[in-house]
Amino acid sequence: MSLNDIYPRKDDKTTIYLKNVITKQDIIVGDYTIYNDFEKNPEKFEQNNVLYHYPINNEKLIIGKFCSIACGVKFLFNSANHTLKSLSTYPFALLFEEWNMNKKDVASGWDNKGDIVIGNDVWIGYKVIILAGVKIGDGAIIGTGALVTKDIPAYSIVGGIPARVIRKRFSEDIIDKLKFLKWWNWPKEKIMRNISAIQSGDINRLN
Repeated sequence: MSLNDIYPRKDDKTTIYLKNVITKQDIIVGDYTIYNDFEKNPEKFEQNNVLYHYPINNEKLIIGKFCSIACGVKFLFNSANHTLKSLSTYPFALLFEEWNMNKKDVASGWDNKGDIVIGNDVWIGYKVIILAGVKIGDGAIIGTGALVTKDIPAYSIVGGIPARVIRKRFSEDIIDKLKFLKWWNWPKEKIMRNISAIQSGDINRLN
């Protein structure tokens, strides 16, 4: 199979190379990142998983390389918010015609918290929800059903509602080395040569 194929495994139509089904310019996905969906068509990721993502906000979903995204993960963007600056949570600006408001002010109906940015080698568990403005560091693991409301440090394991850091995956020394190495940017041949070392968990075996 080729990196340009949608399905990395010929007989498995539930797992895709996510980059190859993205059509929107404001969704950016790195090489080898996979999405698995055994409930719906994984090729419909943009429609089913990236929610309230409207061009008016100029916001992006950025996902790095070698990420593993489980079935049912949702990315909720800024238009899902109702502004907290108002005395009311009702979206008057969204219903501008009814309330004789200016269409250009529609985005004032919600608080804009910015892009969602997922690092490299991140594993996002089943039915995780990630809110607008969140940044998840390289190598993080997000546990099943978590609600991610704030930034997650690199190589942290998090879970819960709202998601909280449970522990770090490695010592700070190893994390610093991994941040420096950025193995996901290596040529494929070098990664293949080091797969056994990567899987062993022994950073000293990398070469």
